[in-house]
Amino acid sequence: MFNRLKNKLPNEDEGASNKPSTARLNMFFFAAFVIFSILIFRLAFIQFVEGPELTYMESTRNTKDIPLAPVRGPIYDATGKVVLAYSEPVQSLYVLLYEDYRNDERRKEAEGLAHELADIFKQFNPGDEKQPDAEEIIKRLDLNHQKTFGYVPRLVKSDLSTKEIAFFMEKKTEYPGVMVLEENVRRYDPDRVAVQVVGYTREFKGAGTLKQYKTIIEQSTSQRDPGLVYSQDEKVGFDGLELQYQQELRGRSGYQSIDIDSRNLPTGAMELTPPEKGYSLISTINKEIQLVAQQAITDELRKLPKAVTGYAVAMEVDTGNVVAMASMPDYDPNDWDYDKIKYVFRNGTTESFPPDDSRKRAESAVLLGSVIKPLSVLIGLKEGLFTAGETYPDIGYALLGKDGRQVKNSRSAYNGNITARRAIEKSSNAFMIDMVGKRLLRQYGAEKGINKWDEYMKEFGLGVSTGIDLPNEFLGQLEYRDEDESALTRLAFASFGQQAKYTTMQLAQYTTMLANKGKRMEPHLVKEIRDADGTVVKKFKPKVLNEVKFADAHWNEVHKGMVTKVSAFDGFPYDFARKTGTSEQGTGPNKKENGVFIAFAPRDNPKLAIAVVVPEGGYGSVSAAPVARKIFDAYDRVYGLDGIPKSKKDQNQE
Repeated sequence: MFNRLKNKLPNEDEGASNKPSTARLNMFFFAAFVIFSILIFRLAFIQFVEGPELTYMESTRNTKDIPLAPVRGPIYDATGKVVLAYSEPVQSLYVLLYEDYRNDERRKEAEGLAHELADIFKQFNPGDEKQPDAEEIIKRLDLNHQKTFGYVPRLVKSDLSTKEIAFFMEKKTEYPGVMVLEENVRRYDPDRVAVQVVGYTREFKGAGTLKQYKTIIEQSTSQRDPGLVYSQDEKVGFDGLELQYQQELRGRSGYQSIDIDSRNLPTGAMELTPPEKGYSLISTINKEIQLVAQQAITDELRKLPKAVTGYAVAMEVDTGNVVAMASMPDYDPNDWDYDKIKYVFRNGTTESFPPDDSRKRAESAVLLGSVIKPLSVLIGLKEGLFTAGETYPDIGYALLGKDGRQVKNSRSAYNGNITARRAIEKSSNAFMIDMVGKRLLRQYGAEKGINKWDEYMKEFGLGVSTGIDLPNEFLGQLEYRDEDESALTRLAFASFGQQAKYTTMQLAQYTTMLANKGKRMEPHLVKEIRDADGTVVKKFKPKVLNEVKFADAHWNEVHKGMVTKVSAFDGFPYDFARKTGTSEQGTGPNKKENGVFIAFAPRDNPKLAIAVVVPEGGYGSVSAAPVARKIFDAYDRVYGLDGIPKSKKDQNQE
């Protein structure tokens, strides 16, 4: 066979016959190059692109990360020194279940441990009925894995005493699976400073009803960064600044990594990654001024036979900073008992609550009454419904409708011939009805007249969000939009403050606009956010939401009318602008009179605007004005209405 092949391959044609072999060899090397290139590219892609994902999948296949609650950042008052809310470290006892205790034999072992732990707690805390007994500990151990997986440590008791800590640390080998871990408990200023503003925290597992957490709950189930995972027992913000700034305050979760078996039970020791501290908030609330506001409302409520609640907001005219925001009565956030505080734990200055039959809570958003009259006059002057010098014969009432129904002034006061400025000072309902309500209807017609009134209200922050950094803001109840009444009735009553209900916060923003002549400042409760090292990561600057244009002469006319005599301000060292109000709700025995008061000072260079509402407090000059006076005095001491803090001035004189 070898000879036959040799005869078929002539020697002279050897060179020619090698050409196909060389081509095939080149193709082989090229194919090998391509294949190796693909392999190298694929290996690089796996290492650098898919590597983290594959690593995560591999680790989660046999390892679980158990979140540890992050260290929540503190909330300070405006000085940056007084802590309104903080996280206090405590030691807690956990039990890690290394065995499956769902069968009867094993279960007896766990129940025996529960009885031992209960006896230890009783030994160190004799006579304390709050200590968990054996039955409660068994419940917390969740031996049937109904609440969580077997590898998750069970919380048995929080806030261990030093003796308990020492005991379990010393007896660690005798109680395998029993661990002492550091956690944090949220504490609040014992002086109860602006508690409805600061808010409170509750366990994350109950946050499903809050819209702010719906996205977090969805993401938490698929979150691959252990630091962002929310545990069910983690404390999160449920109201106030605690809720509004949840993400900033929270920080990052720590976690315990542990290997598990196919039964979801731990197979080795835990590796601990500590949690990271959240950002801190520097609020605009000044503790000294806030406590004065709270006490002032409390003092007035004691004097008033029907009033049970009161609200006040003090807002800086130039910055929008809210230096005091009081809702009284309040509660102790360090001693949470829902049955005791269910009528007062929410912030009535920004939300609306109906009165209850128990007389523990009055309506928080009320009709404004006469404090709307400066705006009514501004509208009348801007729309050309009358001039500043035009007089109106006030006979004590205005006639309304074809039946000649009389709508009287407060106390049926007869004011004679009055100008717009005098109508504000004397709080003339008749002037507002005849010169504003009726003439606006005549000029625009029914629908357009209502829309024009609504447009002005919203430009002044009434009926829209103020922009306050608090959740669940009430936007107002616009009764002048109720078509069951005639446009004449709605515009007439709206002109003197009887056709819409607003919050105290909205009223304060409106007062600020009167003070600065038309700039609607966004109110702030936080002025700085700082990281754990104290570095400012965000600073809130004054922000104008919108600006209304009125002739300066019109502003001046309104300011000159805001001079109603108020005895609570006798001896006040500054010229200031103010307006009292008494809104009426209901008739006959169900009639309620709400005290309302607004003011800003000083008149020519305003620094602070204040709104006070005392539902069922009667005349605003009696129930609400004294509260405002005390807040002005406190601000003057701390910051100075003229720019010179009086507390420092007094110290220098000493």
